[in-house]
Amino acid sequence: MAPVAAVLAIVLTAHAPAHAQSEGEGEGRKPLWEVGFVAGGVSQLAYPGADQQVRRAAVLPYVLYRGEFVRADRDTAGLRAIRTDDFELDVSFAGAFGASLDKIEARRGMPDLGTLIEFGPRLRWKLGDGPGGGQWRFDLPLRGVFDISDRAAHRGMTLEPEVFFRRESTTGWTYAMRFGVIVADQRLADTFYEVAPRYATADRPAYEAKAGLVAWRVGTTLSRKLGPDWRVFGFARVDHVGGAANRASPLVRRDTGLTAGIGASYTWLRSDTLVDD
Repeated sequence: MAPVAAVLAIVLTAHAPAHAQSEGEGEGRKPLWEVGFVAGGVSQLAYPGADQQVRRAAVLPYVLYRGEFVRADRDTAGLRAIRTDDFELDVSFAGAFGASLDKIEARRGMPDLGTLIEFGPRLRWKLGDGPGGGQWRFDLPLRGVFDISDRAAHRGMTLEPEVFFRRESTTGWTYAMRFGVIVADQRLADTFYEVAPRYATADRPAYEAKAGLVAWRVGTTLSRKLGPDWRVFGFARVDHVGGAANRASPLVRRDTGLTAGIGASYTWLRSDTLVDD
């Protein structure tokens, strides 16, 4: 799979809530594995604080596997090390499209922002029931960031604590809301916000980036099942850099930016074996 296509799969499937139960499935039980296709488009903020978007669309295959410890689902890859009634420890992932310098005016003449993937351990803490039968959760992922446009070069570390609420309605709609922050180490801050003296211009002075808060983040997802195999979904996320460690960087052009996407998924094959997910 091409790098950009792989990251699109991460972006789309990570934001699509889990499928509702298929006909004949028991309460809270899902197929051990599923194979299908996902199609959609994303308009993504180039980076927190940017004033330009990166847009992509694709049709891709996907595979889900819901083993007790080995996982391959919409936001877990590889291992779920611990699972209790209230806590889980697993490996999570995320991704973001790259942006070439000729398309991002603020970075013209600087190195490209490559296509980034993130993965690392994540702690999940179930906070209890919410309105309408929904569930509250606190997630604490710590991820390494790697540029797959540059031989998987390490670009730094990110910590993204967030509070998450998810609810499935009786009408077939599933929705979720999340609020969190992004914190970056020095290397990742340099990747996004550093302006080395050799790249300084009259409108873009040199700037030394600092580790710390990157952005505040709030997002929502909405999906609906259309029969046993089809599901449509959409998502939107707002990043705000007010009070961020690098708000003064000349590469920060706007305090608030939007990332949004829509898509559909089709389940082609699924296991007859059901598991508690």
